[in-house]
Amino acid sequence: MPEKSAHEIPRNWREQYEKGKMALTRQNWDYAVSLLGQVLQNEPGFYDCREALRAAQFKRAGSGTGFFKKAFGAVSNSPLLAKAQLAMRNNPLEALSVAEQILNNDPGNSTAHKLVAEASLGLDFPRTAILSLEILFKNAPQDRDVAMKLAATLVKAGFTQRAETLYSQLAQAFPDDQEVVQALKDFSASKTMQEGGYDALADGSGSYRDVIRDKEQAAKLEQEQRVVKSGEVADGLIEEYRARLEKEPDNLKLLRSLAELHAEKGEFDIALECYQRIAESGMGKDPSLEKAMADLQLRRYDQAIRQLDRQDPQQAEALAKLEADRRDFQISECRRRVESYPTDLQFRFELGELYFQAGRINEAIQELQKAVSNPHRRNQAMFLLGQCFFKKRMYDLAARTYEGALKEKLVFDEEKKELHYALGCALEMMGRKEDAVEQFKRIYETDIGFRDVAARVDAYYASNEPADGT
Repeated sequence: MPEKSAHEIPRNWREQYEKGKMALTRQNWDYAVSLLGQVLQNEPGFYDCREALRAAQFKRAGSGTGFFKKAFGAVSNSPLLAKAQLAMRNNPLEALSVAEQILNNDPGNSTAHKLVAEASLGLDFPRTAILSLEILFKNAPQDRDVAMKLAATLVKAGFTQRAETLYSQLAQAFPDDQEVVQALKDFSASKTMQEGGYDALADGSGSYRDVIRDKEQAAKLEQEQRVVKSGEVADGLIEEYRARLEKEPDNLKLLRSLAELHAEKGEFDIALECYQRIAESGMGKDPSLEKAMADLQLRRYDQAIRQLDRQDPQQAEALAKLEADRRDFQISECRRRVESYPTDLQFRFELGELYFQAGRINEAIQELQKAVSNPHRRNQAMFLLGQCFFKKRMYDLAARTYEGALKEKLVFDEEKKELHYALGCALEMMGRKEDAVEQFKRIYETDIGFRDVAARVDAYYASNEPADGT
């Protein structure tokens, strides 16, 4: 089952993939994850879609829009991990699908990425495997086994330059490891034959023109398409893009790529200059550009905050001011986008979420009551709206809001568990103990490890046990 390119995908799924990419461009992360995930369920070998989904997953995690998870704390992926591990024995396609569900909520989950890589190799999806192996390698560059598997898979997929670098680094790090030494020798020998084209000459399928073909363009494309760029690669691309911009000063796509590279390196001032040039180009309003510039400013705040020591009392005042300034900037930028694009309900939701986090509950309610009209944010907006009513001790309004969200939630997933839990808490505050525990019991029946439902349900049954001797 080889991996597929866009032109090999049926039209209906190709069109949905394009919609998913558009949602990604507009920073509508949830919608992008949903659309792209559906495409992969039907076309698991569609690599470009997998790459776009991975970008959407990380963007969503970084933007803080995984609201259910953030509101009640991280949830355990252990049941899904166990399911994926079990499926790996006989059905790698199912294992890949389940691992992807885990990554939707936790895109950095190492165990899930290992499962994706293993399942992909079993399905002959080498580029899909590389996507996860690169992330694993970035998270643990000293992991010898991950590096070996990544290098071998890169060779299989034809990315020999990257593989050679990895094998050389491994040989330096593990000079006495015979498996590493032999792998480097085998690679060097095969590179001479395969990249040189001599194997093709030997079997008559190649020509001397193939042997001397220019590899420079292939290497350049590999650098540009790499998901995680090393500092050396980024520097090389920056130099190239700047040279091209001198000849193509109006190439805004190139300028944006340059901004993203500088941002990736933490050079936020230079990146902001590039974005500003695009904004001043007269191309009209672009909400994605405005969002990118605002996100860059937030990253500058984050960088300054990280440089302070939270344990140092002398830095506490500076830290508190920076965090307050960051929150105020984020709210003002989001409010400006709402004013500029009043019909964009995604911005309404984001502003409502920010108001809630800042404790500005009435303002949050006002935005969220509008955001519930967004079909892609409706459940999250209703949940957050219920949280607002709960904060104001309007427990009856909170309960009705949670109940409304539950009616529209057909699948018993993590979000539905959070809604049942929130409804149980609201009913409990209203004095409806029996109704409250029924909500907790619905979770208990399927996931005893969810938050503190086990303690709540066990305490309920213990309190209703008859006394000894009766």
